[in-house]
Amino acid sequence: MLLPHASSTDSAAPDRVRVGVLLPLPLAGPYDYEADASLELKRGDFVAVPLGRREVAGVVWGEAAGDVPEAKLRAVAARFDAPPLPEVLLQFVAWVAQYTLSAPGAVLGMAMRAPGALEAPRPVAAWRLANPPPPLTGARLTLERKRVLAVLGDGPPRTTSELAREAAVGTGVVRSLAEVGAIVAVQLPPPAAFDAPDADRPGLMLNDAQASVAAALSAKAADGGFSVTALDGVTGAGKTEVYFEAIAAALRRGKQAVVLLPEIALGPQWLERFTARFGVRPAQWHSDMSAAERRVAWRAVATGAAHVVVGARSALFLPFSDLGLIVVDEEHDAAYKQEDGVIYQARDMAVVRARLTNIPIVLVSATPSLETVQNVLAGRYAALHLPDRHGGAQLPAIGAIDLRIDKPPRQSWLSPTLRQALNETLAAGEQAMLFLNRRGYAPLTLCRACGHRLQCPRCTTWLVEHRHIGRLQCHHCDFQMPLPSTCPSCNAEGMLAACGPGVERLAEEVASLFPAARTAVMTSDTIAGPLAAAELLRRVQAHEVDLLIGTQMIAKGHHFPMLTLVGVVDADLGLHGGDLRAAERTYQLLHQVAGRAGRAERPGRVLLQTYEPSHPVMQALIAGDRDRFLEREADDRRAAGMPPFGRLAAVILAGPDSETVDSAARLLARSAPHGDGIQLLGPAPAPLAILRGRHRRRFLLKCRRDIAPQPLLRDWLARVKLPGAVRLYVDIDPYSFL
Repeated sequence: MLLPHASSTDSAAPDRVRVGVLLPLPLAGPYDYEADASLELKRGDFVAVPLGRREVAGVVWGEAAGDVPEAKLRAVAARFDAPPLPEVLLQFVAWVAQYTLSAPGAVLGMAMRAPGALEAPRPVAAWRLANPPPPLTGARLTLERKRVLAVLGDGPPRTTSELAREAAVGTGVVRSLAEVGAIVAVQLPPPAAFDAPDADRPGLMLNDAQASVAAALSAKAADGGFSVTALDGVTGAGKTEVYFEAIAAALRRGKQAVVLLPEIALGPQWLERFTARFGVRPAQWHSDMSAAERRVAWRAVATGAAHVVVGARSALFLPFSDLGLIVVDEEHDAAYKQEDGVIYQARDMAVVRARLTNIPIVLVSATPSLETVQNVLAGRYAALHLPDRHGGAQLPAIGAIDLRIDKPPRQSWLSPTLRQALNETLAAGEQAMLFLNRRGYAPLTLCRACGHRLQCPRCTTWLVEHRHIGRLQCHHCDFQMPLPSTCPSCNAEGMLAACGPGVERLAEEVASLFPAARTAVMTSDTIAGPLAAAELLRRVQAHEVDLLIGTQMIAKGHHFPMLTLVGVVDADLGLHGGDLRAAERTYQLLHQVAGRAGRAERPGRVLLQTYEPSHPVMQALIAGDRDRFLEREADDRRAAGMPPFGRLAAVILAGPDSETVDSAARLLARSAPHGDGIQLLGPAPAPLAILRGRHRRRFLLKCRRDIAPQPLLRDWLARVKLPGAVRLYVDIDPYSFL
């Protein structure tokens, strides 16, 4: 509920105070307001304040700046009856804003993504026996009424529906007892949103290596204090069960824990394993939740009623009341980088939040990022290793199919060798997986008469055909259009041709080759949220699917005991294009895909279709020599002064008119920072030179490792006034170069 407030007319009264209130909007800092002293506002309190003609929720940030004239001050409307934002979260918001060069209000907005949670939950209406009870005799005391009174006389108050169900009567009988005064209404607090996990519930039997690592992590969680530990283990080594023991240790201390996962689709099997270990499901936090679910989860986190949270990167900004452990699973995954709004790397920000909170954090991966590896080598992070798969399962054998020699038939995408392997696997009653990181039916549609390529009208990218919905779609701005029957350039009929494969086209080929096989496609287009993902994964585990086809959604975190063959259709996809992490990302993705094979008693094998079998990524995968690959990658980055051995920051200009954007870019270039260890690249058109109808130009600021780019950027950008139509974005530590 909202606490009452005094009138704002008497602004000079001594019982008024000034406060600074930060609003969850892209604002540079807090606004000054006055408030009735009786509200006793403190830093972190949620308040309702006027902004223009509307009223918005904000957070008391501290003392007012004092530079607003008394006559212009507006009054705080009310204080919300909600737990204040913890001081450590206020510090974290300020730190992220400072590091990413974002508006503090925009960062605060990520911590206030459930505005309804600021209102206290409504009490539950229930019934108890009247005291003293009125006399009920004869016809007034029916058998149904007797049963209701007996239920209430034998326990606590109950709601109308509970009473009706337990007494086996209609709700009208309950209401009739209320009308004659035999039962009276009471208000109960709402039930707990989440049950407490049982930290002492027995988990899976751990082998000696797992038990040793689990003990080390549990000790850190039990002792508290800031530490970063990289949990490095091969796919199928039981890393999840190991860090569950650290979560249990945090729970025994009465602390909360948060586990970050890179994909919502990773959740279903993880949730099953968590429930088996702790007896209850954790709280969840991701973009697919309803507003009501977010409201309940946010408030439960703030009050401490949510003991463990599993979520996407945004869960890092939840208002934990007593956080004791952070786990970042699949820490290498690019999904931890947010590319719009406040641009940040959740893995790195998770380390910052752990440091500010003075708690341990665990970074988990079978293919750790080069940044994490270098931090371990430098002694900044500790490392724990699980070298073997759980239960004696062996890592799969990985081989390359040279597409220059073993060519697929015309208009087909599976080589003879891969076709034969699929046939053998299915004949043996085992499961197979085909991986192709391209959504839709075909990545390009062109006219065979004039060569015209169907391009998005708002972006410099080709439209992707999605045959199952009969549309062309842009995967950057979501523009869609029906597949035309004639070429929009030359009007030729029947000449539009799909070029290249997507997973839908691959599924079409598989259906023609193996008509008896039960196939399923798993992509973000075909899986509508966590429930659909859970159902598909259940079907695969139950062997209701023989052949699973998909994009990177199938690459990580899934355990299918009968899956023995993984075929990668285009292993070279992603190796090129100017991205400094292209080789590292490709290795990580293909290693994770390969890790789905042979995770139980049956041995697995992986076949990589490639035109470059001698590429270092392919050679490292085939040889199983991850460390040598990382050493070579580190040497290349060190020689070029690239992260993690140098610092990068991208500056992107975007606007509806190309000439205006180019003029703004030239203006910025004239004031660019320079000096020893500082290099500015650009301006240049971005690879996606037009995105969502806006022309884009990029700068790349490259600095030595010991030079922070933020002060340079602040000084540089403050000296240039850009046209109002041009928007500027800053990306510290960029991951995408599009």
